[in-house]
Amino acid sequence: MADPPQTLTALSGLLAEQASLLAQAVGSPLTSPAYLDLVRRARDVDDVAEQVLKLCVQQCRDAGHTWQEIGDLLGVTRQAAFQRFGKPIDPRTGEPMDKTVRMAGAAERAIAIVTAVLEGRMDEARQSFNAQVLEAFTDEVRGSGLATVTGLVGAFEGFGEGEPFVRRIGDHTVVDIPLRYEAGDMKARVAFDTDEKVAGIFILAPETP
Repeated sequence: MADPPQTLTALSGLLAEQASLLAQAVGSPLTSPAYLDLVRRARDVDDVAEQVLKLCVQQCRDAGHTWQEIGDLLGVTRQAAFQRFGKPIDPRTGEPMDKTVRMAGAAERAIAIVTAVLEGRMDEARQSFNAQVLEAFTDEVRGSGLATVTGLVGAFEGFGEGEPFVRRIGDHTVVDIPLRYEAGDMKARVAFDTDEKVAGIFILAPETP
């Protein structure tokens, strides 16, 4: 296995090559099918750039820089930077934690559940709750929570811009969904357990890690 500087050098060279091919394609006369080729080439550049960024962050950490410094540079919180690039060790096993999202359709399911909760279709929403959430998330709790949010940012107006953000945190698949209210933005967060049941559902400030 090559050491990180050698790998970074190779990937940086590949990135330069892919970017050059993209620039050449952009500068050439285009017919309709060629626009799809531009998307493919741009995707290839993005894929390699993401690998380069991950290795650069790892080298930064190896050199002693903090997650706060890296987060500040990337315009995110230190926790968001860690969740994206960190390599946490599972304290139960001593092995690196698996961050692969295996739950299919997590974003779509989360949107459906949040919609049902916001619209008061709780019988439908509760079909997806695990036993703990089913017991705790009563109609009174729902009403109180929504009233608190309304007091902060007004009436709910719809889903916000941007795609849901799906990632794996520990044993849970977590989905953040942008929400739009009359006086500000919020986000819904739905956490699914290993049985793909809802283990938590929240409405949070958009900057919450």
